[in-house]
Amino acid sequence: MAGRFTIYNSPARRSSARVAFMGNPMMITELLQTELRRLEESNTLKYETVLRSPQGGTVDVAGKKLVMLASNNYLGMSNHPLMRKAAMEGIRKFGYGLASARFLCGTQTIHQELERQLAAFLGTGDAILFSSSFAANIGFFSAITNEKMGRETYKDVIYSDRLNHASIIDGQRLCRLEVTDKKIYNHADVAHLAQQLEEDISKEYRVRMIASDGVFSMEGDMAPLPQLVELAQRYGALLFIDDAHGIGTMGKTGRGTAEHFGLMGKVDVIVGTLGKAIGGSAGGFIAGSKEMIDYMRQKARTYVFSNSLPPSIVMASIAALKLLKKDKSIVRRLHDNTAYFRKEIRGLGFTVLAGEHPIVPVMLGDAGRAQNMSAELQKAGVYIKGLWHPVVPQGEARLRAQISAAHSRKELDRALDAFEKVGKKLGVI
Repeated sequence: MAGRFTIYNSPARRSSARVAFMGNPMMITELLQTELRRLEESNTLKYETVLRSPQGGTVDVAGKKLVMLASNNYLGMSNHPLMRKAAMEGIRKFGYGLASARFLCGTQTIHQELERQLAAFLGTGDAILFSSSFAANIGFFSAITNEKMGRETYKDVIYSDRLNHASIIDGQRLCRLEVTDKKIYNHADVAHLAQQLEEDISKEYRVRMIASDGVFSMEGDMAPLPQLVELAQRYGALLFIDDAHGIGTMGKTGRGTAEHFGLMGKVDVIVGTLGKAIGGSAGGFIAGSKEMIDYMRQKARTYVFSNSLPPSIVMASIAALKLLKKDKSIVRRLHDNTAYFRKEIRGLGFTVLAGEHPIVPVMLGDAGRAQNMSAELQKAGVYIKGLWHPVVPQGEARLRAQISAAHSRKELDRALDAFEKVGKKLGVI
């Protein structure tokens, strides 16, 4: 094997070898196969479990009814009769799809209605729809930082929480280095963020931006929003919050992290999703001032160059918002279920990250252990997935339990019984 590589002992030969490799599909296939084998051997290969039923408090897997603890269906709307009826009505009245981007011929009255409803729900000037919240984040950052408007020689700066979602990270990767400084502060560490802002106070940045998840999807903890608001105001920074896991789950009426902290109207830019608590299908949005949203319609590439959301999703999302505003018991039931599950699983002896969100991380440390426990729980009647590096930090593998308003107390008890049985079998408790 060594001799195979020693022939490339000159820059010209090494360059020639790289060209030959890049043009050889068989070599690429071997690389892919090797990496897939490595993932399988290390017990970190992700696999898909096929459902034979709609999403709900329970699901059908291979003919077996499992308690679903791995879904973002926080409010139980994914298969709600009102959502299904609205989706079918959307197709009946407005068709299957638009086959176009919004500014060409892809805007219908229902798109504008949903945007108005979202803005009113969150207390912002306007809102704009995207194909997903991932697309919203990808579109937002480069639309702000890469543009020349009023730039002259000034740069922008983004201060980003270390554990922000991948879509925020990828969105910031599109911000050109020559015009944007990107700084990472330790997770939820307000002192570290304040230090960075203070160190940069004399620098003539055009735009200063603080970017954070509202609820962190792997930890289930919330951003220290009161302190972030205070720092943004003190240093003249734009405050951006991705509240994909907060809207529908946090606050007395499900309006998200800002409502939870009593800070409605204090966040400059809010990103949300229609694929989790609100409806549970697909689509995302940005909510902010009218000027900000008008600007996004012109400059966000993932909006300008993407197809419109299909009518079925739009109509169902409108129905989801109306239901959430009308029936206050849904959020209350979610909060009650979450508090119950958190209390009981800690009582069994599991290590659970503190918090009050329906994301309940059960810490296991080792990736293989998380994978094995996930498989054993499925046999015992619970659908839950393991998470490990690089999704979470090395050595912090976990099971992420996600509670829903759709769960009955009987289903939660069934899941807890399975956790106790499997936890003891694997020596976790």
